[in-house]
Amino acid sequence: MTLRFSVLASGSTGNAFYIESDQQRILVDAGLSGKKLDNLFAKIHVNPANLSGILVTHEHSDHIKGLGIFARKYNLPIYANEKTWKAMDGQIGKLSIDQKFQFNMGEVKTLGDIDVESFGVSHDAAEPMFYTFRKSDKKVALVTDLGYVSDRIKKTVEDADAYIFESNHDVEMLRMGRYPWSVKRRILGDSGHVSNEDCGLALADIISNRTKRIYLAHLSLDNNMKDLARMSVKNVLTERGIEIDLFDTDPEEPTALYEVI
Repeated sequence: MTLRFSVLASGSTGNAFYIESDQQRILVDAGLSGKKLDNLFAKIHVNPANLSGILVTHEHSDHIKGLGIFARKYNLPIYANEKTWKAMDGQIGKLSIDQKFQFNMGEVKTLGDIDVESFGVSHDAAEPMFYTFRKSDKKVALVTDLGYVSDRIKKTVEDADAYIFESNHDVEMLRMGRYPWSVKRRILGDSGHVSNEDCGLALADIISNRTKRIYLAHLSLDNNMKDLARMSVKNVLTERGIEIDLFDTDPEEPTALYEVI
């Protein structure tokens, strides 16, 4: 086995991503209740007691809601950067010192047989960062919660076998929607979230012949729809001569475990 993964949950109500190899079973974020996380793992037939650890992207509640509970229940190590640790203080309860590990932005950590690289993103959190995962010649990139996709990020995540990539909102739905203008401005800004069209434009710059799967992630419940996101991203890619299958993620149901081959 090289790498297998499931998007356990994705959206503004809660996020969790699972990736495994022969030696490692890693959870990224725990933005749902402990009970809900247990249920999601059961649906993909993975026992959370066998997890190797939890990586944290940033301190927003839709990414850490169940973090403390889950880590205590299964006695799991947690990895986050220093500013995120400070920002989470008071939100995740008490953890023993041997559960707290630092993972700096821009660092590559080898966890068992997986090389994990962290990279910073533009988002309104203390020091938000996401991850790429490599084993042998396979690469999976997790990229959500960012206002725009910089050239630096594109270079870090380019040429992956699979992407979990933010396609948060349709700009017109957001502009016409019920959110107050201050919230709309935040989402549309450089520290907000990536739109469907900008998702397509970024993907067109980074995917290659080796890219087999793209999962559209972190869709807004109010300002997007799965069909619309898929159509919008597909249109941008088709205009650039790129044909590739796009897959949905869901805030309530995990994607089937997918093996990168």
